[in-house]
Amino acid sequence: MSGTPYAEVIGDPIAQSKSPLIHGFWLKALGIEGDYRRCHVTPADLAAYVGERRADPAWRGCNVTMPHKGAVMDLVDDPGDIRGTIGAMNTIIRQKDGTLIGTNTDAAGFYAPLAELDLEGAPVAVVGAGGAARAVLFALARARVGKVTMLGRSPLKAMGLLATFGLKGDVVALDAPLAPVSLLVNASSLGMTGQPPLTLDLSPLPARAIVYDLVYSPLQTGLLAAAEAHGLGVVDGLDMLIGQAALAFELFFGASPPEGRDEELRGLLTA
Repeated sequence: MSGTPYAEVIGDPIAQSKSPLIHGFWLKALGIEGDYRRCHVTPADLAAYVGERRADPAWRGCNVTMPHKGAVMDLVDDPGDIRGTIGAMNTIIRQKDGTLIGTNTDAAGFYAPLAELDLEGAPVAVVGAGGAARAVLFALARARVGKVTMLGRSPLKAMGLLATFGLKGDVVALDAPLAPVSLLVNASSLGMTGQPPLTLDLSPLPARAIVYDLVYSPLQTGLLAAAEAHGLGVVDGLDMLIGQAALAFELFFGASPPEGRDEELRGLLTA
């Protein structure tokens, strides 16, 4: 495979990533010669990984998952000021001269399923205060949402994020009663396979509220099952995963994903 263009997804752990299935499906559908792989990279090995890939002209870049979205910003160029805006990178692109540019496709990927909704002034609740929450809050700020209630274990960190993105709101414990928000987003790892469940009483939410869980392993999380039992609208983690992957794919391979194949792709991912 030497010389064949390739990209990767890195993280610790990484075995759960569905990104290779997504990018591999698109490469095959478009007849593009290329590959997309998983690569297990520990925090201690991150700098060495970036240095090795920088020197490989076949490497087009990588997607970055937990826990590297913050640390990788110190190792690549940042022409779009991702550090000063979202504050987390999930995509690295290698230029032909070996320059590595970092960006973030999570925010746009998160917002895509909500684009047709009018969220201006709407109250929102967000669980978590990590890299995914940064992308979510960045997108919500651009949508001009109303009060944002953060639920989590790190109140100082959560308050800092609200201030960073110019959002008004408050921070409460995970077991605090939910406010009657229009949108509830789980941007934490709670509910993911191998992680503690996210158990929330959804009864305070209005009938037209939407529950959006960024977790995609499992796809039907306990939170989404509870939301459906309450008759609420739901958005699952594959919507964001596919949305952010589409933007990264174009950056890596210079082509847009094939149109009209999303249902086929979802079927592959849920098989």
